[in-house]
Amino acid sequence: MKTIATTAVIGPDRVLTVQLPPDVPPGAHEVVVVVNGGPSAGPQDPSLANWPRHDDVAWPADLSLRREDLYGDDGR
Repeated sequence: MKTIATTAVIGPDRVLTVQLPPDVPPGAHEVVVVVNGGPSAGPQDPSLANWPRHDDVAWPADLSLRREDLYGDDGR
């Protein structure tokens, strides 16, 4: 398996052409396309548009999300 990461500009015709390196042989291959981000990325529901986003905040190094650490001795 070979992973090729690149950035593509999608035009109004929504056609994507990919030039592969010469070491990829002709023939049938499984190809996965991941569309990550872009101008339409974000909440589809406008009521969620005003919620704060904290994408650039790092999680604390000592953060524990274990059940025992989140809840008291009675499990709540």
